[in-house]
Amino acid sequence: MNVHILQHVPFEGIGSMEPWLRMQSANITRTRFFESWTLPDVSSLDLVIAMGGPMSVNDEDELPWLVQEKQFIRAAIQQGVPVLGICLGAQLIASALGARVYAGMQREIGWFDIEAVPHASGTFAFPKTATVFHWHGETFDLPDGAVHLARSAACEHQAFQIGTNVIGLQFHLETTPESAEAIITHCRDELVSDTFVQSEFTLRAVPQAAYESINALMANVLGHLVRA
Repeated sequence: MNVHILQHVPFEGIGSMEPWLRMQSANITRTRFFESWTLPDVSSLDLVIAMGGPMSVNDEDELPWLVQEKQFIRAAIQQGVPVLGICLGAQLIASALGARVYAGMQREIGWFDIEAVPHASGTFAFPKTATVFHWHGETFDLPDGAVHLARSAACEHQAFQIGTNVIGLQFHLETTPESAEAIITHCRDELVSDTFVQSEFTLRAVPQAAYESINALMANVLGHLVRA
């Protein structure tokens, strides 16, 4: 299985997805946009994973590689390659397919519940509720043809699916204690007290079981995508 990672900042890797993919004997390649814009032939891939980052999908003037990345994501979807978008990655899928991405009513940073949205069979089924890790200030309209999978109190569009093998997640299921520490360290200026912004102390006080729970859910999402 050939898996290509779209990475936007050095400190935001793929977390718990790495060992899961290694267990599937995946060949993992990466485009690190902060180093190079080189992208592979879409037809050679079995899965594309677009990761998060502090930039906006609307920053094309300052970050022109966003145009190329959206074209790549759109081509992968059109060719039937499974695509997973996480946080910024989900926003990139939405933008690549013509949906609007914009500032949310409030930032959502920390461990908050998502709620599954009733949907037709054949799409990924989230638990009725799950406590997951969030770090975002923007949101998006659902792309045409997308199935709404999850919402939260702070953000209506938390997850969606297109067809059988494209999933966008506004939240982070791949987060490990190490990756949480990395984003706290690099983005702590965003931890301005608000209704849905937890403190640095609260973020660090989460038990290991919380990470194990979201990582297991991440494995289920990946399994759905590559076996759909």
